[in-house]
Amino acid sequence: MILSGNEIRERLNSDILIEPFEESQLNPNSYNLRLHNELLTYEEIVLDMRRPNRSSRFEIPPEGFELNPNQLYLGRTLERTVTHNLVPMLEGRSSVGRLGLFVHVTAGFGDVGFDGYWTLEMFAIQPIRIYAGIEIAQIFYHTIEGEITEYNSDKYQHNADIQPSMLFKELRNAPDPQMRLPLGNGGR
Repeated sequence: MILSGNEIRERLNSDILIEPFEESQLNPNSYNLRLHNELLTYEEIVLDMRRPNRSSRFEIPPEGFELNPNQLYLGRTLERTVTHNLVPMLEGRSSVGRLGLFVHVTAGFGDVGFDGYWTLEMFAIQPIRIYAGIEIAQIFYHTIEGEITEYNSDKYQHNADIQPSMLFKELRNAPDPQMRLPLGNGGR
């Protein structure tokens, strides 16, 4: 089940923390999250999953910033959220999507126990001017069945900033994909 806006309000400061919380951003079954004033872009031509990739940070000026198509921009929410006993989910607002802006490529699914800012993986299908502080996404909450194990990660938990991919942390001890495994039957 998805929590209603009234239930989100009821669970504030217990199962749900939204900082800062503004009553005007509460919807019938979600809460609008705003865009922070900074963005990151990757500097690498080819991104490498096995290592950190260089990135550039810049501030969105008051007159807005034009996103280019076919480029990934990482942003974050202005609000920090903490969720216990519920599954948080993030989706773009329909008004933003109707302008051709995706606010997450794949990471709209949150984990029980997540504490931090939501990194937005923004991708525009045509040029679009964005502004800091715009209500860009919405968070909603699902109930969960069964015994709960809260999210605990050295990658993204308790973040205080935009988070580029840290997949390389998982791949540190993984086998090198370039190594050839011996073939059976004499290597044929």
